[in-house]
Amino acid sequence: MERATARGVMRVVEPLFPCYIFVRCRLEEGIDEIRYVTGISSLVHFGHRIPVVPDLVIEELRQCFESEEPMAVEDRLVPGAEVTVADGALLGSRGIVVRVLPAKQRVQILLDFLGRTTLTELDRKSLTVENRCMADLMPALATLPRLSVAAAV
Repeated sequence: MERATARGVMRVVEPLFPCYIFVRCRLEEGIDEIRYVTGISSLVHFGHRIPVVPDLVIEELRQCFESEEPMAVEDRLVPGAEVTVADGALLGSRGIVVRVLPAKQRVQILLDFLGRTTLTELDRKSLTVENRCMADLMPALATLPRLSVAAAV
């Protein structure tokens, strides 16, 4: 993933489900045993309902992430993408990508600046793409049904 830092935009490795584990059990019989395991702070729940993740979804996740190697994510810096400036004088400004100039490592974006829409060219590394989720970045996950995850944190 790309994250804005004090030194500009950096590529970092992040877990897909940080601080979560998946547990296979019969909820009626094993819920208290899971709930009170050392390190578990709570079970994911919606009201009194604990969601269940079908075995098929878990198997598809395993297949997608068999390797111990980090998985590269698709670059979403494309025309039409919403971006935020993460560096420089325009820090925090939001805009829309108009054109990507890969040879120069630059991007043209439309910014609302002082009440006017302005075309600006910025260094590619000074931008972060908004509204990103892992399923959007990895086409294999985008085809999975969006289900609640029964996980413990």
